[in-house]
Order: sequence, then structure tokens, then C-alpha cells
Amino acid sequence: MKKIIVNQLFLGFISVGLFWYTVYFLLQSHTIPSPLLTVTYMWQEKYILLLHSGASLLRIFIALFISLVIGIPVGIILGKNKRVNTWLSPFLYYIYPIPKVAFLPIFMILYGLGNQSKIMLIIWIIIFQIILSVRDGVLQIPASYFKVMNGYRASIFQQFIYLIFPVILPAIFTGIRISIGISLATLFFAENYATTYGIGYYIISAWTKMNYEEMFTGIVALGCIGLLLFILLDKLELKTTPWNYK
Repeated sequence: MKKIIVNQLFLGFISVGLFWYTVYFLLQSHTIPSPLLTVTYMWQEKYILLLHSGASLLRIFIALFISLVIGIPVGIILGKNKRVNTWLSPFLYYIYPIPKVAFLPIFMILYGLGNQSKIMLIIWIIIFQIILSVRDGVLQIPASYFKVMNGYRASIFQQFIYLIFPVILPAIFTGIRISIGISLATLFFAENYATTYGIGYYIISAWTKMNYEEMFTGIVALGCIGLLLFILLDKLELKTTPWNYK
């Protein structure tokens, strides 16, 4: 498994590098810097990049944790209770497609210009993905499984531990993967306002200074953050849901 991951990473970096160099040579524009110069600049700015990346990761982790704590129980309730699902699903279907970044001014008014408003915006965006992923996972459980559990007089807690949770765990990981991509995109937008730390702020700051090597350094760092999170998530899923890979 480790060899496969290493090979995938190697091929990924090679393919991105070839694509970048192709665009660089074809356009011959100062807005697309050389990959080699960008990597060199990235190494020179490594400590500053770590500071900005750490601030962004902290916001994502806090928002993701809160979304999971709230979204998993709500999703299970929707999947188990048809009446609740009937009443709340139209609300979720209406809210989910709306671009949530439009709510950023509201969160800034309610929670100020600091980290709280940015974290709340990320939660508002990804929590619906978590709820729907968990709900759909519960709905896919055959009714006969619950009948068997009831036949053995299993408690609600036992049904959750031995039936519901193992079934919805892959759905939770799928929801987290989608949420990570959405979180990074949201963070890039949210960190443009009233902040001095974060990879989104770093990229926009470089753009306003017309320092394109620095701007692409931030873009590469943003991609590395996403890559790191996906690798960690894949390893965690492999450890916690081995039956899903057989």
C-alpha cells in the first residue's frame, strides 16, 4: 500500500510539473513563473508558508470537528426517522445548493472579523454535506438488518455500534473528502478579509504586489495541504474500514 501511495505521489508531481512547464513555455508570460524558480522561492519562504498553512489548517480542523459532532447525529436521526426526514429534507435540499459564501457578510456582522466568522462560514458550508452523506448511508441499510437486531433485543446503542456506525463510516469519509475540497475553496475566499495569516491571504497579498512567484508558491502550498489531508484520510479510512477494501 505504501509503495502504491509513493508511486501515485511521484506520478502526480511529475504530471503536474510537465503540465506546468508546457504552459510556461507556450505562454511565455511573466504571470506564469518557472516551476523551478517557484520551488526555489518556496524553499526560501518555507517558514512563512508553514505559518500561513498552519493557520488555515487550524481553521479547517476546528470547522470539520464541529461539523462532524453536529452532522453525524443529525444525519442518523434523518435516516432512522421517516417523519423527521420528511420535514427536514426539503429545507436541506433548498439550502444545500445556495452558494454559502454569500453568507460571509452576515457571519462577520454576527461574529466579528476574526477567526470565529471564518470558521462559522466553513461549518455552514460543509455541515450539510456531512448530514446528507450520513443520512444516505443510514437509508441504504436494509430493513431486514434492523429486524435481526430487534430479534436479538439489541439496544439502540448496540444497533449504533454494531450496525449503523460500521455502515455509515465509509459515507462519513466520503463526506469529509468532499468537505476538505470545499473548505479549502471557502478558506481562500474568507481569508481575504480582515486577516493577516492564512494561505488565502498569502496568495491574494502576492497577487496585489504582482509577485507571481510568491503567488504560485501559495497555490502550490494550497495543493500540498489538500494532498496531505487526502493521504492522511486515506490511511485513516484503510485502518478503520478494512472491510470496505476487500
